[in-house]
Amino acid sequence: MNDHDNYQSPLASRYASREMRGLFSARHRALQWRRLWIALAEAEQELGLAISDEQLDELRRTADQIDFDAVAEHERRLRHDVMAHVHAWGDVAPSGRAILHLGATSCYVTDNGDLVILRDALELVRRQVVSVVRSLADFAKAHRAVPILGLTHYQPAQATTVGKRACLWIQDLLGDLEDIDHALGHLRFRGVKGTTGTQASFMELFGGDHAKVRALDERVTEKLGFERRFAVTGQTYPRKLDFRVCQVLSSIAQSAHKFASDLRLSAGRREMEEPFEQGQIGSSAMPWKRNPMRSERICALARFVMANLDNLAQTAAQQWFERTLDDSANRRLALPEMFLATDAILALYQNVAQGLVVHEAVVDARLREELPFLASEALMMEAVAAGGDRQDVHEALRLHARAASEAIHRGEPNPLVGRLRADPSFASVAGRIDELLDPKRFVGRAPEQVDEFLAEEVEPVLARFASIETVAAEIHV
Repeated sequence: MNDHDNYQSPLASRYASREMRGLFSARHRALQWRRLWIALAEAEQELGLAISDEQLDELRRTADQIDFDAVAEHERRLRHDVMAHVHAWGDVAPSGRAILHLGATSCYVTDNGDLVILRDALELVRRQVVSVVRSLADFAKAHRAVPILGLTHYQPAQATTVGKRACLWIQDLLGDLEDIDHALGHLRFRGVKGTTGTQASFMELFGGDHAKVRALDERVTEKLGFERRFAVTGQTYPRKLDFRVCQVLSSIAQSAHKFASDLRLSAGRREMEEPFEQGQIGSSAMPWKRNPMRSERICALARFVMANLDNLAQTAAQQWFERTLDDSANRRLALPEMFLATDAILALYQNVAQGLVVHEAVVDARLREELPFLASEALMMEAVAAGGDRQDVHEALRLHARAASEAIHRGEPNPLVGRLRADPSFASVAGRIDELLDPKRFVGRAPEQVDEFLAEEVEPVLARFASIETVAAEIHV
């Protein structure tokens, strides 16, 4: 059957990048297992076991020769995936076959291999987050002083700036970068621990020499590029590590969902929107539609990632004693799919961040429509400063504002400014109302906050990752 006759995960076929798909591919996983078997054999030889250079050379020479059809045939017979790989490799490396997997349990390759993949996947995610931060920082700088109506409870509040709003999105991602660094810094290798974590098999191999068994654990850890390993394990590394790693993915999904939700709401107000390509169709039935497809997909995939975190919590909680196998099938689904979904989210986020569109005329019109209400206190203070009675001015403003709201609810333009100009209580400021309603008077320190945030918080992070190149994110569909 061809691919169209089989179910395929949309994450692999539609959304995730080639690089992330490659990290979780069957070939890459098998190659990590072979790296681990070679590292184990090398360290065992270095510590005195009877393993020849010829055996090691044969394993190194054939490490990339993976016959997946042979693996499948062995697994049908053996009903064991790891041993199927051992036998398939042994078929093409007969001298190395004798020392393959010596003293090891299946989790030596499966768990340690997963840890290598998780480490590399986290580093890829970090590169993607940095790229998004860089794009959003450019956007925030360019729009640092563009006034926009701020919303609380999705109701008009006070003015802010487009750049300041973007800084809120960036701040979430900076927290995610801290979480990634923490996760990578605390990621440990399972190491060489044996069947139930006691290293008993290796004690047999090395004649009860504790120092050599400890050295074996240390050397394999170093060969795979890890600085730390678990001091104690059962048969597996603690499944809470999966949860801790994927907490980071959930956090990124939350940040992206917040951004995409804000943009979807902005698109509905016609203030801001994601890039919309020349030939893109927004709706099959409504030709004028400009649906925020990318942002909606971000939210959809983010919901998937956030929901899956509970799955890993349940798996960690339900491990029995030294190990139970009900984690295996679950992790084969949850870990790759959470990473692939996060990868897709960040590709979309980067694509949108690089092409964000601000319709400044609409932004200005929306703000000016509400500004007479937002400026009420400032107008009152000016009228009082010109000699008016504070309580009389306040009451006049209250009545005019109420009448203006009723007019707006009837579908009429906001009449508040006209009513104030005609009211004797505001005669002293009538000629200055346009000046007093300049939107830039109401954004506070927002532009300066953008400058300070970018200089003090964002630029040091981007300088640290200056070697990460920002490229245009590819969106497949």
